[in-house]
Amino acid sequence: MGKIDHIDLKLLREWQLDASLSQRDLAEKVGLSQNACWRRLKALTEAGVLQGSRARIAREKLGLTLVVFVMLRTRHHSAEWLQAFRRHVLTIPEVVDFHRIGGDYDYQLKVVTQDMTSYDKVYQRLIEKVELDSVTSYFAMEAIAEGRPLPL
Repeated sequence: MGKIDHIDLKLLREWQLDASLSQRDLAEKVGLSQNACWRRLKALTEAGVLQGSRARIAREKLGLTLVVFVMLRTRHHSAEWLQAFRRHVLTIPEVVDFHRIGGDYDYQLKVVTQDMTSYDKVYQRLIEKVELDSVTSYFAMEAIAEGRPLPL
């Protein structure tokens, strides 16, 4: 795929707002024929820009009311430790976001779960297989904006 142009950006803006749009509706919104829209979406997918689609789920409706930002610090920075740590964290389904960061901490996790008891189980599972220097948890009081679209 060549450079992403203003039409591709328009497609991506609309698609990330509502991936349930039919190709016909999406094509209309961006001013393309349905075939041209399909070709562009296919090219964006093949280039790895579009990576599937997901449904946004109201977590509160499912009892997932606790959001915790977990800040981790470690003394270990070897490739082997990092690989084992990544594998371990990715086995914990309550971890919905996982970042290696710069600054006072090394990693940041976003954990979504039912309540404090459930979070404690996640915490116990997190620390059971890897050595961490510190674990600091910040509990979200209110989700002001979550899962916002990318600024295209």
